[in-house]
Amino acid sequence: MSDINVQFSTGNDCLVLTEGAAAQVKKLAEQENNPQLMLRVFITGGGCSGFQYGFEFDDKVNDDDICIEKDGATMVIDAMSMQYMNGAEVGFQQDLTGSQFVVHNPTATTTCGCGASFSV
Repeated sequence: MSDINVQFSTGNDCLVLTEGAAAQVKKLAEQENNPQLMLRVFITGGGCSGFQYGFEFDDKVNDDDICIEKDGATMVIDAMSMQYMNGAEVGFQQDLTGSQFVVHNPTATTTCGCGASFSV
């Protein structure tokens, strides 16, 4: 990580990374042979319901990022996106339709059918 001031979450996380999601982040970082890879979660405008979740892997931490660590894996989220995900849980699901990171967000008032977009 860089030498910038980064806020790490404490025991009272406002955003939770599940054990399954943490395991998947670690697995993918190992496959890429880059232990610095972190799961970046972000919110963008658009989608059926107004906002949509985004996921990407990143090895850089920005100065407004909040880092959440679980079981040796790190998830980062920028402060602007965090305001829409307070109390949310980021998990990983694998089923017949494929595998993906998913968000269970209690602040979302409506979601689309696939769960990729929401409104508050």
